[in-house]
Amino acid sequence: MNIKRINRISEEIRRKVSDLLTTELKDPRINSMTSVTKVETTKDLGYANIYVSILGDKKEKEDTLKGLKSAKGFIRKEIAEELDLRYIPEITFHLDESIEQGIYMSKLIEKVAKEDAKKRERSNG
Repeated sequence: MNIKRINRISEEIRRKVSDLLTTELKDPRINSMTSVTKVETTKDLGYANIYVSILGDKKEKEDTLKGLKSAKGFIRKEIAEELDLRYIPEITFHLDESIEQGIYMSKLIEKVAKEDAKKRERSNG
């Protein structure tokens, strides 16, 4: 299948799931600070891997993933209504921690830069 079409379908799935997270899903386990970062759809449109970023501690992340997995049928039905496809991909949710890793790395860089600035002040002082 055409890669452009697969990418377009993946983006539509990402947009629809993002909308569902903010408006439709009422499961108390799902953290309100959850966002869809990426969707990867297989070439045969059999599966869609949905990556979500969840702001919170480990328990909140686990609870949110459980809530999303239990809502999988509803989400798939909503995707089917939105997209005109013969087969709707089976969806799987994955935790995407790349944003948190980026924040952590930024803090480390900031810390090293401050320490470096202090050392330079001492040696010049």
